[in-house]
Amino acid sequence: MKGKPMRVLVTGGSGLVGKAIEHVVKQEGGCLEGEQWTFLCSKEANLVCSARDLQQTRAVFEKYRPTHVIHLAAKVGGLYLHMKENLHFLRDNLRINDNVLQTSHERGVTKVVSCLSSCIFPDKTTYPIDESMIHNGPPHDSNFGYSHAKRMIDIQNRGYFAQHGRRYTAVIPTNVYGPHDNFNFENGHVLSALMHKTYVAKKEGTPLQVWGSGTPRRQFIYSLDVARLFLWVLREYDEIDPIILSVGEEEELPIKDAVEMIADALDFKGQIFDTSKSDGQMKKTASNAKLRRYLPDFTFTPLSEGIKKTCDWFVNNYDIART
Repeated sequence: MKGKPMRVLVTGGSGLVGKAIEHVVKQEGGCLEGEQWTFLCSKEANLVCSARDLQQTRAVFEKYRPTHVIHLAAKVGGLYLHMKENLHFLRDNLRINDNVLQTSHERGVTKVVSCLSSCIFPDKTTYPIDESMIHNGPPHDSNFGYSHAKRMIDIQNRGYFAQHGRRYTAVIPTNVYGPHDNFNFENGHVLSALMHKTYVAKKEGTPLQVWGSGTPRRQFIYSLDVARLFLWVLREYDEIDPIILSVGEEEELPIKDAVEMIADALDFKGQIFDTSKSDGQMKKTASNAKLRRYLPDFTFTPLSEGIKKTCDWFVNNYDIART
């Protein structure tokens, strides 16, 4: 596909991964000859954050006439919001994904790459988890609504291929972090929320309260690494089956280690773990063996380096960051 004309539409273009892809495309020379890129934001249409309105979704596709779509738009939140509103996450995300995929089919889009999440994997499973295990059991109760909605993208992709020959696929990043994340205390991802909490604790001279024990283990991947891999998937990856985008199993580490890296990056001391709060899923160890078979030499940004870059961005852009 290199060098062929492509009109790429990125839904959810103002979010964490969307902004990272925009950075790679516009500032790292990631845009190839013949490519046109459009990054949708919430000002463009309901498609970006909810896509509840099918007609607006169709209007956006009519306007930009994409040949390829990177589908990032979703209703997302942190652990505790998911626990509180599982039904809302299920219904909203089912609508979003169905509208985008069906409109892509109606418009003859050549390829759609959707973004799933590692939370879709079964709660009770063997480790490491891989792409073949998505539907082998129920996901963790804390975010079953979001997880099942995301799983259905894989089912729909298989259906569009079986019935219409569409080459729609999906990627499964592990825990993504980086500039332009949602740094809200309650609704943000774990690292971004902790960065904001640490920033405020340092500014106000108060202890940092970290919810949970800090013992759950996670694999974290820097948003710009995800963006570079997204471009490869869009142009080169030809499978309908999804692919995990993750650092290796050996890079999985306890949340408390990441907290220490954040504290170092922001020059803060004094964190306290509130063990009365839920830890959520204790681990989600994912295998990146499939990715490594395709890209054995891909270099991931070290976590400490990525955390430092993200903290610096947050401090320098606090007034415009999502908090």
